[in-house]
Amino acid sequence: MVRMKKNRWLKICIIAVLLLCGVCWWYVSDYYHADDAAVAAMNSYADVVVKQDGNTVAFIPDEADTGFIFYPGGKVEHTSYAPLMRALADNGVLCVLVEMPLNLAVLDMNAADGITEVYPQIDNWYIGGHSLGGSMAASYAAKNASLYDGLVLLASYSTADLSSAGLKVISIYGSEDGVLSMEKYAENKVNLPASFEETVIEGGCLAGFGSYGPQDGDGAATITGDAQIEETARLLTEFFSEKEK
Repeated sequence: MVRMKKNRWLKICIIAVLLLCGVCWWYVSDYYHADDAAVAAMNSYADVVVKQDGNTVAFIPDEADTGFIFYPGGKVEHTSYAPLMRALADNGVLCVLVEMPLNLAVLDMNAADGITEVYPQIDNWYIGGHSLGGSMAASYAAKNASLYDGLVLLASYSTADLSSAGLKVISIYGSEDGVLSMEKYAENKVNLPASFEETVIEGGCLAGFGSYGPQDGDGAATITGDAQIEETARLLTEFFSEKEK
């Protein structure tokens, strides 16, 4: 009787573990895929070389002196941000797009380790990301502030204290964003330097920073995704050009 009870509980435990594994696999395999525009933006062209190396994709313009490392949003294919990276590269910024394990930056917050050393020609480095990726980039920047000139938060916020880290910070989000918790965003402003820049893109939404289609829970954008990416690239190029911390 005792052996039968033990066998029964063992079977229950095995079934529970299998169900849990199945749920976890479904969660991580259900992600947002790069659209056709993003796939097209992965190709090299006259003034920008696109180089894939391991878990990174670099967009390398001629004679760049500013670099930007980018962490993708949660459950978003990293190549979805190729149009934004390409727009910045067109403006002379070397961009390094990082692929995350299972498309979750929280699983590899230190993914930027060693990237700055690969491009010794770059004098000024920035790091940032979208949504969850931005928060993870902020946490990484808090521990590696000496390597960077600044941080970029797209529809994101920092839970790490950067108020005295000596970093420039810019925060950008869309007016129609239906995913970003504005309550948490407001609560975590205290973690940013008093001089941080904040810009709201009128008509923009959360998904508009990438090219992967609509996102669950997001608001309805009143501008095109191309327009939001173009405006974001313009804002970031201006931000990068201000060399002072």
